[in-house]
Amino acid sequence: MMPHFTVRLVEETVDGKIEGRLIRALTEAVVEVAGEWARELVVVELFGVPRERWGVGGATPATPEQDPYVVTLNMREGALDGSRIPDAPARLIASITNAVGEVVGEAARAGVSVLLVGVPPGRSGVGGEVV
Repeated sequence: MMPHFTVRLVEETVDGKIEGRLIRALTEAVVEVAGEWARELVVVELFGVPRERWGVGGATPATPEQDPYVVTLNMREGALDGSRIPDAPARLIASITNAVGEVVGEAARAGVSVLLVGVPPGRSGVGGEVV
């Protein structure tokens, strides 16, 4: 399974200026930890959510500094168990958080949530084939 990012962020952040930078930065975050082999396999999807449709702690974010960033990375479970890449989860979480902070601003760092999802062998497919 290829490393596949799903990123949810406040719609106003997606302004035509950060998309390419964020896609590149998240790709580099994976390459930094997993190695160059992963570059051509990384997929990034960005989804803007209107601010009024997002709640944290029972309230919508009042300022851009309070905006949440939810980054989910799906990849093979074996890449996350530490057997191939030492400390993979901690390194990926740090690298992904750094990538978002570098692109949207360091103030955003506190609002970045990263979820790593390990996909077991035989539970993903490409082109109709199990991989």
